[in-house]
Amino acid sequence: MFQANVTDAYDKYANMLYQLSLSHMQHREDAEDVIQEVFCKYYTKAPRFADEAHEKAWFIRVTINQCRDHLRARKLRTHTPLDEIGEISDATQVTDEAALSVMQVLSTLPEKYRTVIVLHYLQGMSVEEIAKAMALGKSAVKMRLSRAREMLQNELRKEDCHV
Repeated sequence: MFQANVTDAYDKYANMLYQLSLSHMQHREDAEDVIQEVFCKYYTKAPRFADEAHEKAWFIRVTINQCRDHLRARKLRTHTPLDEIGEISDATQVTDEAALSVMQVLSTLPEKYRTVIVLHYLQGMSVEEIAKAMALGKSAVKMRLSRAREMLQNELRKEDCHV
């Protein structure tokens, strides 16, 4: 059985999980809360894994589930804190307008498409790795990537027409 310590796991997965969480949550603070809860679960449950791939898949799945839980809870409280009103989100920390536009369009995609795009393009995971991590077939991952690319292209074209 494979079990790394929390510090090693944090060093290995924190950036990837943060990007994944940020793509779902759209706010830096919410993404950080999700990551904190994921590592708290890892620490308290002390799961054992068959190998590193299994561990990585566990972290991805738990992060996605935590994001869903937070988004569900967010729907219950629909107020906007005063300090966020009129504030431009710096969550993506992107200065290039084109990249910012892509990130904004990416945030509008359904979760299942957004997740595979983030894992494939931002994290550099292969189709096989994504399939294993998300418990999907390779063909399902390829289809989601294809549809997500098409959606992104269509939305970006719409934005170009409106500018």
